[in-house]
Amino acid sequence: MADHVDRVVAQWAVERPDLDVSPMEVLGRLKRLYRLVDTELKRTFGDHGLDAASFDVLATLKRSGPPYRLTPTGLMQSAMVTSGAITQRLDRLEARGLVTRTASDVDGRSREVALTPEGHDLIDRALPDHLATERRILAGLDEAQAAALVDAMRTLLVALGDSPEER
Repeated sequence: MADHVDRVVAQWAVERPDLDVSPMEVLGRLKRLYRLVDTELKRTFGDHGLDAASFDVLATLKRSGPPYRLTPTGLMQSAMVTSGAITQRLDRLEARGLVTRTASDVDGRSREVALTPEGHDLIDRALPDHLATERRILAGLDEAQAAALVDAMRTLLVALGDSPEER
């Protein structure tokens, strides 16, 4: 079994046999996988009138648990985007009636973002389809392969400084 990256690596072996291009075998495949996976996920999000960014905000609020509200900073840290990007996401979601922004009960100077009933309904409908898409994408791996991939990716993420704490 061969893929596009095998071809690229073989070409480099001819053109630059003095170089170890083995990192391309991992990172090239990650990049190609990202493009293919992203296309499939976008299709599923689109079926629900969402994009990845909007799904991320709604899902983050939902998984935060009752009362399903976070500060914009909390959302920004969870989504790892800039404050300008989170503001744009929230503006679009608020215009659609999927989230509200209100003064914080704890600190009146701060704002909180909360799911509306429509936002709850939408994420509750979209999440099962999203998970089905992810299962379909991973169907080419058996359980042991999937577990090994999870372990290898976790190891690499931690080595690169990722941590479980939301920043």
